[in-house]
Amino acid sequence: MQLERIALEDFRNYRRQELCLPPGATILAGENAQGKTNLLEAIFLLTGSRSWRASKRGDLLAFGAPQARIQAQIRSRERDFAVDLQFPRGGRLRSTINGVKCKRQGDLAEVFRCVLFSPEDLYLIREGPAARRRFLDVALCQLRPRYELAISEYNKLLEHKAKILRSQEENPSLLYILPDFTRRMAKCGAAVIRYRAFFAEKLAAEAAKIHEAVSGCGEQLGIQYQTVSSVQDPKAPESQIEQWLLEHSESHAQAELASAQCLTGPHKDDLQITINGTAARGFASQGQTRTAALALKFAERQIMKDDCGEYPVMLLDDVLSELDGRRQEFLIQKAGGGQVVITCCERTERLRQLDATAFFVEKGTVRPMA
Repeated sequence: MQLERIALEDFRNYRRQELCLPPGATILAGENAQGKTNLLEAIFLLTGSRSWRASKRGDLLAFGAPQARIQAQIRSRERDFAVDLQFPRGGRLRSTINGVKCKRQGDLAEVFRCVLFSPEDLYLIREGPAARRRFLDVALCQLRPRYELAISEYNKLLEHKAKILRSQEENPSLLYILPDFTRRMAKCGAAVIRYRAFFAEKLAAEAAKIHEAVSGCGEQLGIQYQTVSSVQDPKAPESQIEQWLLEHSESHAQAELASAQCLTGPHKDDLQITINGTAARGFASQGQTRTAALALKFAERQIMKDDCGEYPVMLLDDVLSELDGRRQEFLIQKAGGGQVVITCCERTERLRQLDATAFFVEKGTVRPMA
């Protein structure tokens, strides 16, 4: 899988910019706040995923622009694809593949996949469950289009149910539709849980191998998927998981009314990560935390490669400066075999080990580095 060309129009601080990317490694160097991460963000949006940086679409547009646009040429599955994304300030996002309008954003993941590793991900282990759920969602939305449909529908239902619970005193008549929301959430939630369980199983196996190679000291990384307590087997048929979820929700119905909150469901899921059997979130050192994060990201990359036969594009956003020499060396060596785009403030000795094409980014323009 290769991103051959990307063109930006009124995207963030890029008014007009076109860049051809070679196979292998590309380095984007420059000072802070010049547009390096903006370019990675544009590449990431080609997967159909939401930005990890923008809280609203308007953040993606250049100041005063009516819309932003991203166009790309992609080589995937031995075929050529032209992708066009348009982000109007008002109205719906428009996306096409080879001139054909996408029915949903998940269609883009059928063409292009990537794994992003940013400084924030180095603290994935120590953050709360929401960060690890987002990690699962971003990976699975690219891997399985049906998951994207299920999690999107579940989140919409969750939002509506939460509003009804919060407004029950002002609008008590709405309470009669709560059971319907509970049933629909159980159906969508069953699909979400089952996909997460199978992915977590593969993630645990791959990450353990990678972690052992990075740590070099015999430490064992463990990953356990945690979901609703009544779900006896998260890999059971969806119909059975749906029934367990319904029973659990019904047992919590009065508590939800009293608290005005949705208390149970896959929106509470987590990955329990351990090192030598001890919870990493509370007890891992800084080095152990970063090694575990590396293992998670490269396990995600390997799962995507095993799924479609091609490495996804790897995006490394200024993470090398946050890692010590041993972990830098592992990351650079492990990223080989596919296309990788690396941002940094300067070309370090480690980067010079790469057979890479380097560009300099300044004030929203990109030019080859001499």
